[in-house]
Amino acid sequence: MATEHIYDPGTIEPAWQDRWVDEGVFKAVEADDGRPRFYNLQMFPYPSGDMHMGHAEAFGISEAIGLYHRMKGENVLNPIGWDAFGLPAENAAIKRRIHPKEWTYANIAQQRSTLRRYGCAFDWDRQLNTCDPDYYRWTQWIFLQLFDRGLAYRKTAPANWCPKDQTVLANEQVIAGRCERCNTLVIRKDLTQWFFKITDYADRLLDDMALLEDTWTDRVLNQQRNWIGRSEGAEVTFRIEETGDEVTVFTTRPDTLWGVTFFVFAPEHSLVAGFAEKGGVKGEVDELLDRLQRSPVAQRGEEEASREGIRLGVHAVNPVNGEAVPCYVAPYVLMEYGTGAVMGVPGHDQRDFEFARAHGLPIRVVIRPAGEDRDAGAMTEPYDHEGVMVNSGPLDGTPSPDGIPAVIEWLAERGVGRAAVSYRLRDWLISRQRYWGAPIPIIHCPSCGEVGVPEEDLPVLLPDDVDFSPQGVSPLASNARFVNVSCPKCGGPAKRETDTMDTFVDSSWYFLRFTGKVPDHAFSEAEVAKWMPVTQYTGGIEHAILHLLYSRFITKVLYDMGLVSFVEPFTRLLNQGMVINEGAALSKSKGNVVEPLPLIERWGADAIRTTMLFSGPAEDDVDWATVSAQGAHKWLSRVWRAVWESVERTTEPDARGETSRAGDVADGLLRVVHRTRKAVTADMDRYRFNVAIAKLMTLTNELVRALDAGAHGREVTEAAETLTQMIAPFSPHIAEELWRRALGNETSVFRSTWPAWDERLARSDEVVLIVQVDGKVRDRITVPADASEERCRELALESERVASSIDGRPVDRVIVRAPKLVNIVTARSASA
Repeated sequence: MATEHIYDPGTIEPAWQDRWVDEGVFKAVEADDGRPRFYNLQMFPYPSGDMHMGHAEAFGISEAIGLYHRMKGENVLNPIGWDAFGLPAENAAIKRRIHPKEWTYANIAQQRSTLRRYGCAFDWDRQLNTCDPDYYRWTQWIFLQLFDRGLAYRKTAPANWCPKDQTVLANEQVIAGRCERCNTLVIRKDLTQWFFKITDYADRLLDDMALLEDTWTDRVLNQQRNWIGRSEGAEVTFRIEETGDEVTVFTTRPDTLWGVTFFVFAPEHSLVAGFAEKGGVKGEVDELLDRLQRSPVAQRGEEEASREGIRLGVHAVNPVNGEAVPCYVAPYVLMEYGTGAVMGVPGHDQRDFEFARAHGLPIRVVIRPAGEDRDAGAMTEPYDHEGVMVNSGPLDGTPSPDGIPAVIEWLAERGVGRAAVSYRLRDWLISRQRYWGAPIPIIHCPSCGEVGVPEEDLPVLLPDDVDFSPQGVSPLASNARFVNVSCPKCGGPAKRETDTMDTFVDSSWYFLRFTGKVPDHAFSEAEVAKWMPVTQYTGGIEHAILHLLYSRFITKVLYDMGLVSFVEPFTRLLNQGMVINEGAALSKSKGNVVEPLPLIERWGADAIRTTMLFSGPAEDDVDWATVSAQGAHKWLSRVWRAVWESVERTTEPDARGETSRAGDVADGLLRVVHRTRKAVTADMDRYRFNVAIAKLMTLTNELVRALDAGAHGREVTEAAETLTQMIAPFSPHIAEELWRRALGNETSVFRSTWPAWDERLARSDEVVLIVQVDGKVRDRITVPADASEERCRELALESERVASSIDGRPVDRVIVRAPKLVNIVTARSASA
């Protein structure tokens, strides 16, 4: 082979990357050109440094999807941007003594360069960075829309506080009681913070999952359902005997009300301090509260096995029987869930059972199996199954839980309860006490209260001259020029809000902005109508709850405003697996991080992309220690040589139209080509990229075998063209080089048509006939694809394995489904 035909990815890849940009190969066409639109989106990256192999996998998967649909004749939108605000940039800047903006934009430039070198097919003109003022102006505008509609509000609430990072942490950022980033022990802190009222949309977030059941995985949908946690039951009002205060609890099992033997408050409940004073336990309760201030809220919710509690000295009167039961305060009850108070039914709830045993409280059976007595004193665990209500006054003998509606009706008639729905979902806390984030566009006026910044004054710019080192309050509070302003309503002196927004707000709407940037709106409604909802969304399973839930919520708010015409932003969702190394998650502290750029320079971007996709199903984890970029490079080198040799065999001007003289080999190759086209297309439609690549490796082998046998002409050319086109979604650079230089096409391979197949040629000559005896597989026989029912019967009965399995028993009947199945039923099986 000529020297110029040696496969050198380091030369061909950068050249095609530049040319693709020059030719606008991957730009989405905004005008309606008659092609179906396909919005291909991957979760945009955070610029915490250069790309790692997790990015290489995620973008490789998304690239394969987008390039495949482009070749299928669809108008593909494939944008890129950076989720650029957030605490990691601030911490890195503090550590390096540089500004977060400088650190962030440097990393964006580095990642952009690496993605370009990876050959990503992005429409680069659509790039956005969430830290750009022309982006976060509209994040602030969305905040104001929610504020004007009563969906953004401020309240005092307990939060997880990292003393080192000096900021609030979400429960998911607290691991074993410590900050996930700096490992500092997290404490609890009461702060006045901003929330989005996502709970108003809880039912819609649940109900609209019906639209996603065929295109999202059950795993993700179930995680979201559990996070929202809709429960139906009753609100029941208890009265405090000593004070007359009324306290409402929510319960999913009002049929167990007659089994209440104690009552428990959350330590933060507004009534606890007074009850503790009255009961003479103020010192003990204050000590408990002080201790809880030093532990994260999330940890309390997880430690349900702990049954610590303090008896308050007051009693709650049960509305169904007038019994006064002792009240406790206990850490396991949280103000954030329910009403901050629970009724204790130890006979029928595991947590209550353990608490009662720990505190010597009585246990009462009010539900028992039909026809069976239960001795409360002998119980080793609560009875939480269906049964019959007993010791339940007028409702004795009522089946349970079918009797729940009857109990709710009984409560309602007496004015002590009603049917109710409760949710595990809490309102979305968006306040962050840090610098590097979108400022919350609110002005606090002594006269007018909370006033939204007028739209014409957006964006509220993040000042550069801020001391963003940890101070215990938002760094913006130290900048007097930023803080001190005039009230937009009355003109009097006022102060800006100094908290910044959670970065989940930035990422809850970016997919809308990608469809078309306009200077005077958050997004173009016309372009959103053309492209949205997103056709295919790809990203990590770690975002299965919060990012997806928040994006769904914001979309529904915009729908209610009449700005979008859909209620779900992402039609189809694919969650790729993680990239690990020797069984461990990639971590700089462990020293096992693998960056793709050095590997790209050594083996080529195509080899790395192919390696990631060939390693296994897209949803599975990839252990980098078990895969080989060298192996992918070797295969692509074989593809290179086979295609060039196919071209060189065609020496005459009209030889491409000839039929090869190596007849049988060429005919077999043609059949392999059409079977490969059909099979790989099916695999691509199901995102089985590893299986598709394996079949293309087989086609490569068949092409090489045919060339070795002297084949040339139409069949060889068709095989070379098919192989080149079908590797393009995985290995775009080598495909482009072969398509244009070797095969002589003038336009990009990505503007060619995905190969179709002749069903006659794609049909297999042979199939595997499964032979069963009494329903158990006993043999597999290769038969012609057109084998008759009679021939399949004969072959099955002639099988030595079948004869051995029958062992002389008479055959009752033979069921034939030619050409794939024969089931022989023996007389013994038939009589059985």
